Amino acid sequence: MTLTRKIVRTLPLAGLAAAALAAGLAGTAHAGTPHAGRPHPGDARLGWRLTDTGVQARFRGLAAVDRRTAWAAGSGGTVLRTVDGGRTWAKAAPADAAGLEFRDVEAFDADNAVVLAIGDGDASRVYRTSDGGRTWTTGFRNDDPKAFYDCMTFFDRRHGLAVSDPVDGRFRILSTADGGRSWKVLPNAGMPAALPGEAGFAASGQCLVSRGSRDAWIATGGGERSRVFHSRDRGRTWTVTDAPLPSGAAAGVFGLAFRDARHGVAVGGDYRAGEPSPDAAATTGDAGRSWRLAPRPPAEYRSGVTYFGPMLFAVGPTGSDVSRDNGRTWTRFDTGSFDTVSCARGGCWASGEKGRIARMGS
Repeated sequence: MTLTRKIVRTLPLAGLAAAALAAGLAGTAHAGTPHAGRPHPGDARLGWRLTDTGVQARFRGLAAVDRRTAWAAGSGGTVLRTVDGGRTWAKAAPADAAGLEFRDVEAFDADNAVVLAIGDGDASRVYRTSDGGRTWTTGFRNDDPKAFYDCMTFFDRRHGLAVSDPVDGRFRILSTADGGRSWKVLPNAGMPAALPGEAGFAASGQCLVSRGSRDAWIATGGGERSRVFHSRDRGRTWTVTDAPLPSGAAAGVFGLAFRDARHGVAVGGDYRAGEPSPDAAATTGDAGRSWRLAPRPPAEYRSGVTYFGPMLFAVGPTGSDVSRDNGRTWTRFDTGSFDTVSCARGGCWASGEKGRIARMGS
């Protein structure tokens, strides 16, 4: 087991969309609303509204469907789903998931979702539901003790990928063409060699992301340099580029988001509490062939990032930040702790430790 993998295991357990968000922001500061953290004076219009999940799991997996529907996956084999904007959350975990560490969830609607559990050997699993979590099927159970799966992504309702830390010197890619019901390991001939100690961070479900029908990116750290891998053919061949974020056993690129096939953002830093992360964000305008440090990045480590119309949100244990210029400059708007963030169809959600799940707006 690599040092990075040990750290991951021991981590404490578009235009109409923008208009919809703006319409909901006015209600984020009224009396009696449970807020996620102290509002920050940098952007008083923005704010997270905490929901009552009734659990204490840490949710590093999150999938927004819209303003009313979202899925969250976390520690202790916990999976939750809401269909009423977070007023109530229903437990929706696989029956045999007790003790598993879910770190990613991809949801297509209120009924169909896929969850990824991390761990050595058969602790790495993928489950799928088509009835809102009442029943699940096991799409993949890892049988290679050298593999450790971190994140997954879907191009559409059928085609998706999952990534494992390097096996025999190269990152391993799983592929599905039936919505997660079955998976196969792709040949590694098109994968560049990994650096010593290099791995993905299973911190937010965003170390593997996709955009469009064929493009995918992997975020890494743990080695002497942080890097971003890019595939244009659904994971069969990859190129790799150094990223300017610092790298080390506890540092690297933790999350990626792409607005289109060319423009994207990387966030990360050093996850250890109290450690400085001066260069916590970078941007690309050429699909990841080159990266530039943000002139004014978030002040501290950030693990999750997402686009929402013209805006970007980044979250981490010490707060949330917003960017309105494609990730060049960031302003903190909340000091609450979150690990990941997801936005879709007018709805933005964030989740993290101690059962915390919040929605943007009223």
